[in-house]
Amino acid sequence: MNMRKLTQDQKDCWAIDGYLHLPGIFDADEVAALAGDIDALRARPGWEPMSGMLPRGHYGWVERNPDLDPEAFMDRRDVLPYGQRFIDLIDRPEVFDLVVDIMGPDILFSMSQAIVRPSTRDFPGYTHTDGGEALRRIRVTETSRPLAMKALYLLSDVTDDDAGAFTVYPGSHFRPFPADRDPPLGPHSPGCVQLKGKAGDCFLFPHALWHGPAPNHSGKARKTLLYNYCQLFLRAYDFGATPTQYFDRCTPRQRRLLGDLGHDWRPGDFFYVPPDQEAVIYGRA
Repeated sequence: MNMRKLTQDQKDCWAIDGYLHLPGIFDADEVAALAGDIDALRARPGWEPMSGMLPRGHYGWVERNPDLDPEAFMDRRDVLPYGQRFIDLIDRPEVFDLVVDIMGPDILFSMSQAIVRPSTRDFPGYTHTDGGEALRRIRVTETSRPLAMKALYLLSDVTDDDAGAFTVYPGSHFRPFPADRDPPLGPHSPGCVQLKGKAGDCFLFPHALWHGPAPNHSGKARKTLLYNYCQLFLRAYDFGATPTQYFDRCTPRQRRLLGDLGHDWRPGDFFYVPPDQEAVIYGRA
């Protein structure tokens, strides 16, 4: 299979700024279908944050979201069980090909997340890196492959300031960042950029890039899907064990990305890749 590669302009943007904007990945029908799938999650059980009950960054099992209004806040993790569209997005070629070009073939799919950020005056936005306290302290060199990266899919138009935009500090993935500053740096601090986009667009960025949501004063909710990829030797966000319950709905490449190495676990797995790893990831298996 001939997989897409970064253009020279994309390579330069990734190396200097630390993100890529990929317009028009979904058409209008796909946007509507995925947005509808996200709305339907509210009435179903799943993993969501439980403020005041669990530590920051941890998710608990809920029987349903407390607010069924599709414009209200929601942060649902591990969306793969809820439909084939979510599974097929794991290796959507227009995006996944570029992920492989950036990260190499020895990778794992580690997280899926659906977020709805309502229009409100109560949320100021925030800035962070991905992966918790440990990965925050790890940056890679300009010539290194990322340890982890995300694809953020917009399912809402974000064309104005303070409309819940994805915000970034360009180049912050390569340099120390004043994370403990008081007050903390946020989406309106000097150097931060609110990235505009249309429903159906995608942004790619590495774990070490300082980023976060801007406040949303647009009058409508911002809906996004986030898919995370990591090097094979890292733990997945969403799975304590390989999620074999999805495998009957997956292609061989999707199964490999979810941790199916083709044999029962043995010491050395995930650090040393199977002999057919490149054939599976590049689509030749």
